[in-house]
Amino acid sequence: MNRTVQAVLPAGTLTGIEEQGGVCRFNAIPYARPPVGRLRFAPPQPATWQGVFDATRRGPVAPQLPSRLRDAMGDFSDPQSEDCLHVTVWTPAVDRARRPVVVWLHGGAWQSGGGALDWYDGAALAARGDLVVVAVNYRLAALGWLYVPGQTANVGLLDQEAAIDWVLDNILELGGDPERLTVMGQSAGASSVCAMLARKPRFARAILQSAALGRGFRSAAQAQALGQAFLQAAGVESLDAARELPVSALLAAQQAPAVAEVLRAEGSTRSQFCPVLDGHVLPEDIEPALGRAAASADVLVAYTRNEMAAFPGQSVQAREGMGGEAPAGASSAANGTNATNGTNTTSRTHATNETNAKPEANAGTAPNGKTSANDQHDPVQEDPIGDQVFGAPSRAWAQAAVAQGRQAWLARFDVAPSARFKACHCIELPFVFDTVAAFGDAPMLAGLAPSHAQRLTEATQQAWIAFIRGEAPGWPMAPHLHVFA
Repeated sequence: MNRTVQAVLPAGTLTGIEEQGGVCRFNAIPYARPPVGRLRFAPPQPATWQGVFDATRRGPVAPQLPSRLRDAMGDFSDPQSEDCLHVTVWTPAVDRARRPVVVWLHGGAWQSGGGALDWYDGAALAARGDLVVVAVNYRLAALGWLYVPGQTANVGLLDQEAAIDWVLDNILELGGDPERLTVMGQSAGASSVCAMLARKPRFARAILQSAALGRGFRSAAQAQALGQAFLQAAGVESLDAARELPVSALLAAQQAPAVAEVLRAEGSTRSQFCPVLDGHVLPEDIEPALGRAAASADVLVAYTRNEMAAFPGQSVQAREGMGGEAPAGASSAANGTNATNGTNTTSRTHATNETNAKPEANAGTAPNGKTSANDQHDPVQEDPIGDQVFGAPSRAWAQAAVAQGRQAWLARFDVAPSARFKACHCIELPFVFDTVAAFGDAPMLAGLAPSHAQRLTEATQQAWIAFIRGEAPGWPMAPHLHVFA
C-alpha cells in the first residue's frame, strides 16, 4: 500500500501518496475555482481551498466528446466534470531541493484529452531526471474557447496561464525551483505555449512537440460566426442562457449540422474551437507577435515524420483550404534549410542498435532532411500537408529563435511500428513519458518490439531531461535536425 505524504503550501496542507519507486504524487490540486454557474465561460478565478486538501485521489478531465485520434492512440474513460481546473504533481521528494520543473500541456486539438491521463504519467520522467513534473487540465472545446465579443474569449488559454502562475507560487514547497521552469506542450498544448510566448511570457524555456502553427488561429469574425451558430444550436440567444444549460446540451450543440456548416464555409482545417485573435487576449495581427515570441524562450522543437497519418481524410481537406501562416522566418525554413547556405544536417538515433541509447550516438549527416542511405523518400514529399502544418513551422520557429540569440534544437520522430499509422502525430508521447505500457494496444504502436521501445524511451528521455535541466539535448542547434527512429 502506498504511504501518504504531506506538503505545506501557502493555502494549506496537501496530502498525497508516495508511489512505488518513491515518487510522490499529488492529484487534482485546484489552481482555480470550479468554472460552473456564473463562472462558466469566465476567466479562471483563484482557488479558495484552505486547511487540508486530499490529493490522494485522481480527478476528472474536462467535459469532452470522444477524441478523433482514438483510432491511432486508443481511448480513455476517465470521469468528466466542469470542476476540472486542477494540476497533478509528481516530485521525487517533498523538500526544498529546488529541482527543475516541467509543466505539461496536453494535446487534443483543444477539444479532448487531460493532463494526468495514464498516458502522461509523470512518475518515470520525475524519477529519471530528478525533476518535478506538473500536468495541467484546462477547459476544452466551447467551454474553453467559445468567442462572444466583449463577453468571453480564450478562457482555456487563461486557464493554462493561471496554472503556470500557481506553479510559480507553490512549487518550491513541492521540491521544485520556480526559476528553473520549462513548459512542455504537444499539438494544441504546444500551440498554446507559442500563444503564451506571444503574450506575457512566464517562462524562458519551452518544449514544442508537433505545434500545428501552419493552421493559424481563428480570426475574431470567424470565431463570432462559429459562436453564434453554436448558441443557436444549443437553443439559446445569450451567454447567460448558455450558462444554465446542462453540459450534455453544450456537447450536443458542438455536433450540430449548423456548426459544421460554419466550419466548412471557413475553408480551413482548424479545430472546431481554438484560440481566437480577439484583440484582447491575443492580438488581431498575431504574426509579428509570434515572430517576437521566438526570442522569448530557448526551445526544443520536435515533430513527426508522418503527422497526418493519424488523421484519416484530413490531408485531402487540408489541400482544399489551409488557414494561417508560419511565424517569421518560414520562407527560409519551409524546406528545412539554412537560409544562409541552403543546407541541413541531420543526426540520427539508431534505436535498433543495442549500443546506441544516447541521442548523439552513431550520428551522421545527410542532405535535405534524409536520415540515412536507406531513406527512399524525402519526408517533405512523403507527407506534404503534415510538413506544411507541423514540420515547416517547427523548423521556422527554431531557426527564428537562433537568429534572435536564443538556443534552439530540432528533432523529428521517424519511428513507425505500424504500417497504417507510420510515424504519426503523437507517436513520440510514449517515449517522452516512458508510458508504452499505459498505451496498451494503441494501434499506432502495433508491432513495436519491447527492446526497441526501451531504447527509444531511454534516448528520448535523456534528451528531454537534459533540456529541462538547462543543458543541450545532445546534438547541434538548429538548423541541424536530430532524428529518433
